[in-house]
Amino acid sequence: MANEKRWYSGMLTTEDWWSFWIGIFFVALGVIAAATRVDLTGWIVWFPKWSNISNSLIADHPEMLSGIASLIVSYIIFTIATCIGARAMNMDMKKYFLSWTIIFWLTAILFILSRNAYIQATSIERADLGIDWSLSIGGAHYIIALLFGLIIGNLFPKKFREFMRTAAKPEWFIKIAIVCLGVKLGMKAVDATAFALELLIAGCCATIAAYLLFWPLVYTLARKAFNTTREWAAVLASGISICGVSASIATGGAIRARPIVPVMVSGIIVVFALVELIVLPPVLTYSPWFQEPMAAGSSLGLTVKTDGADAASGEITDVLMRTRAAEELGVEWEEGWITSAAVMTKIWIDMFIGVWALVLAMLWLFYVEKRPDEKVEKMQIWWRFPKFVVGYFLAWFGVMALGLTVISPEAMDWGVHPVESPMRKLFFMLTFTSIGLETDFRRLSEEGMGKMAIIYGLALLIIIIPIGWALALIFHHGMTPPVVGG
Repeated sequence: MANEKRWYSGMLTTEDWWSFWIGIFFVALGVIAAATRVDLTGWIVWFPKWSNISNSLIADHPEMLSGIASLIVSYIIFTIATCIGARAMNMDMKKYFLSWTIIFWLTAILFILSRNAYIQATSIERADLGIDWSLSIGGAHYIIALLFGLIIGNLFPKKFREFMRTAAKPEWFIKIAIVCLGVKLGMKAVDATAFALELLIAGCCATIAAYLLFWPLVYTLARKAFNTTREWAAVLASGISICGVSASIATGGAIRARPIVPVMVSGIIVVFALVELIVLPPVLTYSPWFQEPMAAGSSLGLTVKTDGADAASGEITDVLMRTRAAEELGVEWEEGWITSAAVMTKIWIDMFIGVWALVLAMLWLFYVEKRPDEKVEKMQIWWRFPKFVVGYFLAWFGVMALGLTVISPEAMDWGVHPVESPMRKLFFMLTFTSIGLETDFRRLSEEGMGKMAIIYGLALLIIIIPIGWALALIFHHGMTPPVVGG
């Protein structure tokens, strides 16, 4: 980090900061629209459930544009926004633009097709959509996007796969979506401030408890049971205990591990996160966890170790549980709270990356490598702090404060809804497509990660999931999403 000497380093050149800038820009547009009643965000496209394909596209403010025009305008504006970020991050602009364009339109097509009423409509929606049966597969669009991404990322010609990965940036897209999720939580908090703060505090407590247990247990397992070196054990413990790829890289840098160590651990994390993303949402939905929906959401934040897979699994679980509640209990839970529980818990984890990297750097300097003459800069905490988290909280508390004071809740909802719902969900979809494109099973297999994968899988099964689920239940017991209109 020798080249990062100032607090503002990387503000215009890093993915984390560009998640902040893009997310906050559109949040600000929504707030300005709410304050002035000038429609700055209603053009954002949405993909409703449909039985007639002519109804598969609408603008969030339908009176503003037609559905097709809304999709084209959304493509143009989001392309400009992400291309500005890509250029600032020194990506190959021609490749990025072409790759982004294919990913965007592929995602849009998959979004349209998978929102067919016969696939997704719940039993209480069938009459309105003019159908008499449906599969009721909530969140099918996310799984379909993931599967198509995996097919392209693993079965298409190598040159095309590499080209598509130029703009397949799941961590970037999900961080933009998470900033937008802060808007949703801000709007929800206007009506349910106490519940939102309770969720915030519960997520913080569960995270701190998890930190105190996960890391030393996984480190001990790797060292004692599998006789790994300190560098492998430390990076692996951070990867599975804290925040996946980011924590692995941060820990590797802090303890000066060989570059191959965080790279291999990151590869293992991606594979296991993909499996969890597919397996955990239905397991949680169709088990006794259905009675504890907020705890189920938080459990994902504690056990799924990448931001993309965590938020994505939270979104699927949110859809699945709300669908089941509507069909079996006749209760319509408000959208987004289960997702928020997953994301908020994960965000608390992300916030500690910088602190933990500093702690480990000092331990390695003074105790492991015994180099007490070397200094560790405290600014490491800020440099490693995930900046999209700043955007998430700024969006949350900014929208909540304005919605409770100077802007009416109705006006605020009119202005920011296009950002917190259709834009957020479109970037979620882009994340799923990109996760598939980024996951190369062939490359991961060639790197030979057998022993580390065994340790990771064992730690996940006997330490992370049991303790994570127990902590989620302890701190979120009895919490259910507010009921629509309740």
